[in-house]
Amino acid sequence: MTGDRPRTSINAWRPSVPGIAEVFHAHFTDHAYPAHTHDTWDLMILDDGSVDFALDRHRHGATGTASVLLLPPGVPHDGRTVTASGFRKRNLYLDDSVLPQRWAGRAADAPVVNDGLLRHRIHQLHATLAHAGDGFEAESRLSFIREWLHSHLDALQPRTPGQEANRLAAELRELLDSRIHAGISLREAAATLHAHPTHLIRCFKQTYGLPPHSYLTGKRIDQARRLLLDGHRPAEVAATVGFHDQAHLNRHFTRHVGTTPARYRRTRSGSAATSP
Repeated sequence: MTGDRPRTSINAWRPSVPGIAEVFHAHFTDHAYPAHTHDTWDLMILDDGSVDFALDRHRHGATGTASVLLLPPGVPHDGRTVTASGFRKRNLYLDDSVLPQRWAGRAADAPVVNDGLLRHRIHQLHATLAHAGDGFEAESRLSFIREWLHSHLDALQPRTPGQEANRLAAELRELLDSRIHAGISLREAAATLHAHPTHLIRCFKQTYGLPPHSYLTGKRIDQARRLLLDGHRPAEVAATVGFHDQAHLNRHFTRHVGTTPARYRRTRSGSAATSP
């Protein structure tokens, strides 16, 4: 089966508010995100249902409307529905002008935050972002959220250096980041880093929690989302970000995002959700 799952709805757009890379609203009944990473921070609230997710290979759960989820950039995570009715969520993808990436390790250790005031402020920001002319108000509301998150993350204990310091895995990650569009073969990567191919894969997975091909696909999906919300056509996006063709993009995009690139692109005005 292809396309959206039953009762899936998605609405995504890029607001003209500095620091917010994307707004993403969704209702999923049976979608399961594969392990992936983002370049941005993912600030999420639930409006209904429950979600189960792994972040940095540790499982977590959130239920109802009391929790705020903060998933840091560069740290692999997945996500899946828990009940038959699924879950409704609202996400803000925030760039490092809002939260510096140096705090990613701290956030990875405590991704679920139970704070009613923070949750209410995020809800208010989403309501403001629904109106294109209220940019100044949205910036003001974001500033209070940023202040709260800075205080929260600053108070957490720094993560002790460990698996993320693996030199060979870090070198492969840098190599993949530099070749997102052009791609690279495993043989070329192994030759460049003077490592056996299977050893290279094992080091990367042990360090970052997902195989290098999954990491590269996730980076391409992130870039595809931005281009689609800017109005580019799926076929053009597929070629730009390094997928073989539009069908290749469709397959991976639907698995990661829960809808096709064409439907996702049509939501970019923020005014209409996609549905089957």
